Amino acid sequence: MKIHFLSFIVLLTLIGCKNDNNNSEHNYAYLGGQIINPNNDFVVLSKNDMVIDTIKLDNKNRFLYKITNLDEGLYTFYHGGEIQMVLLEPKDSLIFRLNTLEFDESLVFTGLGDKKNNYLINEFLENELQEKKIFKFCQLKPHVYQRRIDSLKQLKTERLNEFKIKYNTSELFNRIAQGNINYGYYSSKEVYPFVHFGTNKAAILKSLPSNFYDYRKDINYNDKFLKDYQYYNSFLRYSVNNLALKNHLHHSNEDSFSWNSICYNLDRLNLVDSLISSAVLKDDLLYHFTSNYLSKSSNTENNNVLLNSFLSKSKDDVAKDKMKRFALSLNNLKVGSAFPSTIIVDTNDSELDINSLLKSPTVICFWSHSYIEHFKEIHYKISELKIKYPEVKFIIINTDNNNQKHFKTALKENRFDFKDEYQFKTPLESVEALAIQPITKTIIIDKNQKIVNSNSNLFSIKFEEQLLGAINR
Repeated sequence: MKIHFLSFIVLLTLIGCKNDNNNSEHNYAYLGGQIINPNNDFVVLSKNDMVIDTIKLDNKNRFLYKITNLDEGLYTFYHGGEIQMVLLEPKDSLIFRLNTLEFDESLVFTGLGDKKNNYLINEFLENELQEKKIFKFCQLKPHVYQRRIDSLKQLKTERLNEFKIKYNTSELFNRIAQGNINYGYYSSKEVYPFVHFGTNKAAILKSLPSNFYDYRKDINYNDKFLKDYQYYNSFLRYSVNNLALKNHLHHSNEDSFSWNSICYNLDRLNLVDSLISSAVLKDDLLYHFTSNYLSKSSNTENNNVLLNSFLSKSKDDVAKDKMKRFALSLNNLKVGSAFPSTIIVDTNDSELDINSLLKSPTVICFWSHSYIEHFKEIHYKISELKIKYPEVKFIIINTDNNNQKHFKTALKENRFDFKDEYQFKTPLESVEALAIQPITKTIIIDKNQKIVNSNSNLFSIKFEEQLLGAINR
């Protein structure tokens, strides 16, 4: 399409208006957009974890797609590792414009259906900022904390009610927007015992007002409508953490709570198995909690115990195979092991085995366009560490499965040096082989090319101590 973006908006609106009078074919929606600094040349559209289509961008990085036989609700569009949801209802003609370097923050909708989607994306961004406040509020006493988050919920509810009246919103939108508020509020309640200072979680639970968790009696832990909804899924994870904590404290002899307790983590899987009947939700939670534990544990025996528990409960054969490969990769990265042979590509498109670079104490860390703030933060941090530890080599690897152009563009636009910057030749295989989960994973190697720590973190208070240990070996 050789039209300007403004003309693109007008055309899409006219298409929606023209079809508006055709009652025989009203169950459709248009979705289109323009992507600045695209990471590849396509967008993937899906709903309920089922891919609807892969849509090619034109030569101006735009697309326009008609969904016929629309199943109204939340749809997901995926581009270059980033995911965002849109609400589509009959006769919507929705387009967006975004910049991949600031994905969520740059996302703006226009066209028929824009008001409700701009409302939802603004709520999403506000909740990200509010989360930091919530974590600070968690240090307050329970009754004070409850007043604070009750007040936040009230403000959000009033704002939503005003929006509903002004734009005469649909029942579907109202349900999703209210779910936003409710499940964000419930999550704030569920995280309190964990974020509140102190390791005596039993005492914290006893200090809570008797009605603190009254809303739980009305929760559907198997809601099919909300199963793909981010706030609902986040709530389920927080709630399982909390309910499992209560069960764990009944039989635990541990003096203080630890996320790494194998007993607690087994309690979590057992709770998921008994509480959740929806196969999709159960398998997702089992996978999340198991991979989270394995990615942070260096105890092979405990890893095997939790893995076996997961395998006995999950019904998802693909997830089970993936988890077994993940556990195997972690075992191959044990302390004292040689770093696996891995082909990387430098900024001149030259291929080399990473082991050819490991001639001194080395730190290997990773980044992805999906986590742009982390990308910036690790580069700032490494700049400081290079001055402090000149004898250490720092290798920074982009994990995205796209071409060199986007990798180098991100470095250029943020004025980062190309030195020590690489990509994987085969990203998907390498990410799995090195068990890169989460993206903050950092690997420390000694001068003998042996792994000292395969699961460090540049921002951990223990990182420099771990690095000094590798230097002095």
